[in-house]
Amino acid sequence: MAHIIVVGNEKGGSGKSTVSMHVSVALARMGKRVGAMDLDLRQLTFGRYIENRQAFLARSGYDLPIPDFMPLPELDPACVADGANLQDARMSAALTALDARCDFVLIDCPGAHTRPSQFAHSVADTLITPINDSFVDFDLLARTDPDSGKVLSPSIYSEMVWKARQTRAEAGLRPLDWVVLRNRLGTTAMHNKRKVGDALSQLSARIGFRVAAGFSERVVFRELFPKGLTLLDLPDIGSDSLTVSNIAARQELRDLLHVLALPDVVVTI
Repeated sequence: MAHIIVVGNEKGGSGKSTVSMHVSVALARMGKRVGAMDLDLRQLTFGRYIENRQAFLARSGYDLPIPDFMPLPELDPACVADGANLQDARMSAALTALDARCDFVLIDCPGAHTRPSQFAHSVADTLITPINDSFVDFDLLARTDPDSGKVLSPSIYSEMVWKARQTRAEAGLRPLDWVVLRNRLGTTAMHNKRKVGDALSQLSARIGFRVAAGFSERVVFRELFPKGLTLLDLPDIGSDSLTVSNIAARQELRDLLHVLALPDVVVTI
């Protein structure tokens, strides 16, 4: 069966689509067959990213690996079994199609609670939750005491992940590996970073996730999107944009892949 990677939280602006694109292309570059889905049916940022890549390759003639993008299929409600949910049936159909031809399926979820997103979390083998390094984003995971910073209780999102774990256990599936990604680093004060880090360490032991460093805030990520490129593609297209900052960002991606420890993946990028 394909290993399902879900990139999700319920807040926008955390860099989910950038993480999705770079992880999926990295896996494809290492010889893995990678399927891709975008559940943000309104914005489709991840889907647009892949569409931009397809257009760039058609224009330029470059041969670069590209994820196999699968839109949610349209289904006739009359064909859905009585009592079944139409959105769940659409997700199942897409995943069944990708499972037949992929080693990994990467699903980018919207910054909101939706039925397809809930379904994706319930079938995830690896869940990546990028958050900006601030207590605004930390609130996605848990409530804290404003004076002491002590974690008071898990958030609604954390409770959803816990329920997804229960669903997987009841179905006899392997345990969910949850990785919280401290993403878009570099603009907050060191004192705030330490406080967020301490709170994440406390919470990770309480509700069971691993903490990893994500990508620093860099202009290059915004520049890559229109052509559908990733940091890994720059040497192949003869780009002169391989700056010290870009090299550091490539290392951040390598470090992330090592932390994810995905099955049968030897990091060679």
